[in-house]
Amino acid sequence: MASHTTPCIAALSCLLLLLSSFSQCQGQLSPTFYDKTCPNALNIIRTTVRQAVSTERRMAASLVRLHFHDCFVQGCDASILLDESPTIKGEKTALPNLDSARGYDVIEAAKDELEKTCPGIVSCADVLSVAARDAIAAVGGPSWTVKLGRRDSTMASRTIDLPSPFDNLDRLISSFASKGLNTRDMVALSGAHTLGQARCFLFRDRIYGNGTDIDVGFANTRRRNCPKDTGNGNLAPLDLVTPNSFDNNYYKNLLQKKGLLQSDQVLFSGGATDSIVSEYARSPQVFQADFASAMIKMSEIQPLTGQNGIIRKVCGALN
Repeated sequence: MASHTTPCIAALSCLLLLLSSFSQCQGQLSPTFYDKTCPNALNIIRTTVRQAVSTERRMAASLVRLHFHDCFVQGCDASILLDESPTIKGEKTALPNLDSARGYDVIEAAKDELEKTCPGIVSCADVLSVAARDAIAAVGGPSWTVKLGRRDSTMASRTIDLPSPFDNLDRLISSFASKGLNTRDMVALSGAHTLGQARCFLFRDRIYGNGTDIDVGFANTRRRNCPKDTGNGNLAPLDLVTPNSFDNNYYKNLLQKKGLLQSDQVLFSGGATDSIVSEYARSPQVFQADFASAMIKMSEIQPLTGQNGIIRKVCGALN
């Protein structure tokens, strides 16, 4: 009898152990994570971000993009912040980030202040997640509660599978779905393009293509600063109307065929997402609520928790 029950009991206790460790892993991200170990952490990050955004409004877009590019590559682990070294091929110099990802110095400045107050406690991954939230709030967007407790990676990845500005709708939907984000999340997160700028070579084909999905006057306006053959790095605002404020004009622009990037306009081009774009164009409240909940989901993609990863002292280097 004993010989039959022992394996069962052992298997059951193994299962219970697995379940408990699973729930522990799930429970390791918490909004109160630093309440005892670094109670002023959120204030320190917010102050740094507000100063940076008041100096340069565009920084709000840059910090959100930095967080997005971090989370979509091996999870929200601050891998994007690591500098090149003999042992690390950094993500900073990968094509989607090269000469375009920015805001690293703001994250380092916040981390530097945190190290003075509570050394070795707050991860760079958490700083980046909180900074993205504070950046949006600083330019009139919603705020939300960020769960904390992410840890920092010890490696980066040059395999950068980010959505492309040239993607069609199906590709965008599947790219976000692979990270656990549904179609509505994807359309809401695209609304971050109410802020920031894009380089000429990313929208040149669209403004010179004479397609039926672009407003002629809008295309002409954009051509002035984006010649056919030169000016690859020339910048244009993603939202022509209010490029430095977080609002729903991005969606209103799409209804008028004034999306700057191909990947913007495909959201309103007779496909499955037209109704969501129309809804966000009508209701800034619905957009802001959906954006906040999608940002929370994105910030929780494959975090390192518990004993995984490290807490870097400087975000650009391993300890």
